[in-house]
Amino acid sequence: MQNVMVMAIVTGLWYWFSAGLAGYTLFRALKSPTFIGFCLGLLWGDPTTGIIAGGSIEVIYLGLVAPGGNIPSDKALAALVAIPLVLMSDMTIDLAISIAVPVGILGVFINNIRRYTNAFFVHKADEQAAKGNSKAIWHYATLYPLALGFVIRFPIVFVANLYGAELINKLLQIIPEWFLNGMSVMGGLLPALGFATTIFMIGKKEFMPLFFVGFFLIQYFEITTMGAAIFGLAAALIITYMGGFPRLNKESGNMQTSDAKASSKKISNEDAIAAMMREVD
Repeated sequence: MQNVMVMAIVTGLWYWFSAGLAGYTLFRALKSPTFIGFCLGLLWGDPTTGIIAGGSIEVIYLGLVAPGGNIPSDKALAALVAIPLVLMSDMTIDLAISIAVPVGILGVFINNIRRYTNAFFVHKADEQAAKGNSKAIWHYATLYPLALGFVIRFPIVFVANLYGAELINKLLQIIPEWFLNGMSVMGGLLPALGFATTIFMIGKKEFMPLFFVGFFLIQYFEITTMGAAIFGLAAALIITYMGGFPRLNKESGNMQTSDAKASSKKISNEDAIAAMMREVD
């Protein structure tokens, strides 16, 4: 069912509901670009394109870390704007990826606005807690923040997807081809940046040969994703049963030895204190 209005409403409600964090079960999946692409693809009647677009956006954020809960980019907003543009317009996936990145950064500002305004509700909830008014606490702690989230989140995604496809199609006819090619090349490089960030976070040079083996297996032998997963699992099991990497095992052994020494030192201190107490008695 290809209905632009339905797509705009669904994506707007999706962004509001997923960002509301009203639970701790499936809300991470609701923010996954791959899952978003699959569901929006089903809604538009083209799940294959939706999954490809969502997966391409997902790899950008593979190494995404939110220190202290401060997100550096909102991948849910990026996916909910970029994926419908791919489905509803003539935009290529690489070009949509280059648009997803600045849109994701916009989501950070929206989240900061939500935090600043929610601080007011927190203080009000504290005041009602002092009065023992449980109903008002629920209003200030849950109902009002969710209503505010709807106001600041739903309209952005709704308007972007309601008018964005038609506007994008007109812009694609006006923008020079060399500029579109440059944006597509940049969009193709961004997933590689996501992989590079993940590799940097792993930070173990012993793992690098495995990375290159997997990369060139796919490039030269063109094995499928399922085949790569099977080979990766087999390699992980072989390394585990053979004792792992020597240097990593040595580091782990040193850490265990240090922990054992600290534990024995703690026990010795406790014994000394107990002996002193017995002497006092």
